[in-house]
Amino acid sequence: MNNIPEIKIGIVAVSRDCFPESLSVTRREALVKAYAAKYNAADIYECPVCIVESEIHMQQALADIKAAGCNALCVYLGNFGPEISETMLAQNFDGPVMFCAAAEENTSILSDNRGDAYCGMLNASYNLKLRNTKVYIPEYPVGNAEECADMINEFVPIARALAGIRDLKIISFGPRPLNFLACNAPIYQLYQLGVEIEENSELDLFEAFNKHEGDPRIADVVKDMEAELGAGNKKPEVLAKLAQYELTLLDWIEAHKGSKKYVAIAGKCWPAFQTQFGFVPCYVNSRLTGKGIPVSCEVDIYGALSEYIGTCVSDDAVTLLDINNSVPRDMYDASIKGVFDYTFNDTFMAFHCGNTCSSKLSACSMKNQKIMARSLPEEVTNGTLEGDIVPGDITFFRLQSTADSKLKAYIANGEVLPVATQSFGSIGVFAINEMGRFYRHVLIEDNFPHHGAVAFGHHGKALFEVFKYLGVEKIGFNRPKTMLYPTENPFA
Repeated sequence: MNNIPEIKIGIVAVSRDCFPESLSVTRREALVKAYAAKYNAADIYECPVCIVESEIHMQQALADIKAAGCNALCVYLGNFGPEISETMLAQNFDGPVMFCAAAEENTSILSDNRGDAYCGMLNASYNLKLRNTKVYIPEYPVGNAEECADMINEFVPIARALAGIRDLKIISFGPRPLNFLACNAPIYQLYQLGVEIEENSELDLFEAFNKHEGDPRIADVVKDMEAELGAGNKKPEVLAKLAQYELTLLDWIEAHKGSKKYVAIAGKCWPAFQTQFGFVPCYVNSRLTGKGIPVSCEVDIYGALSEYIGTCVSDDAVTLLDINNSVPRDMYDASIKGVFDYTFNDTFMAFHCGNTCSSKLSACSMKNQKIMARSLPEEVTNGTLEGDIVPGDITFFRLQSTADSKLKAYIANGEVLPVATQSFGSIGVFAINEMGRFYRHVLIEDNFPHHGAVAFGHHGKALFEVFKYLGVEKIGFNRPKTMLYPTENPFA
């Protein structure tokens, strides 16, 4: 993944001047040692310049971690901590910040060298609020060296997503297709998040595509596609055009990313795309997404943003799928009931034409887009990647702006079941606990569009913290049976 940040967390220990500084020094050293023993030591940097006790120390530490190339910060309360300078450190650091605190090691220190960091976290949180400074605070932010090391490791994907968003440009092509107004949302919130948006015409893209005709790199891209598809290369006649299109997008990214480091694309794929370009772009979209450059369908800008966040959190390919259709009752009875612990309403099928990376499909074939071929010549609908999505844990989620420019989101951990879909496109049989209620009281009630981002693995915990840090006003999730939704009928 070369389209997401590499995170280096500066660990800065702080100390209140009426507490033993040695507590913060030895506890910081133990924390760094514990992290290096369990995780990737390159993720962290131990600030050796000083223990922050004053504003001057704060400036020195800030300069040191900046010079060391840190793009995230952990403020570590080795004792009670200096509530002013430690929160000024967070306020002045240009990147994601977390706070955690040291627990008392044993009874022998209680008479002379008690640290009281448990208490200090309270004052730190109050001062952060006074300064209107957002930080990540773990669910229980006080622990020994090993426990704090675990907290910092959980911060890595959160920090990666937050840093990536601040340096992201979303490049879009064309307006939303007719009857896909659900994919439209105000872009105001993109700017509040630090995301840049470049909106282009399909005509601009078509011109760039035509200029790539005969590009000498096409043959090598075709070879790479052939190797990826293997026996699934059912439409070899379209690979050269697809390779030309892939090079067009990659060159556009390099020429247009401007001051930003990272890019996601919101592309238009119909109805005029096929007749003018001569193919559908699904396979190319899947390949770019596999490289860490998410490409959403139907010019879904917030879908592209959601995919990018999922890429950063999971450090893996993601996909964007329609929350598409119910599982047929006979399929549920034959393959799910009694085999998996899910009710019928917990299951559904998620689908898109063919934008899912081949590494996330059990098997894949290059085919024509069946839905589009109903109204267009079949030869211009080639280029979609079909196959059942690999079984395993997933997270279904989305970040969205409302019509009045408020941020909202949803997250649900679930799984793709090892059940043959017997259908077409990039598709899977999904199961999420209490999906029926979640569908009604989050997805429908809160007016989310049909597109949802899918990360492979359970990443709900990290995504929730990312959305919280971003200031998302409402984060929906699949509530257990014992927890009613505000709009749920208690008599049902």
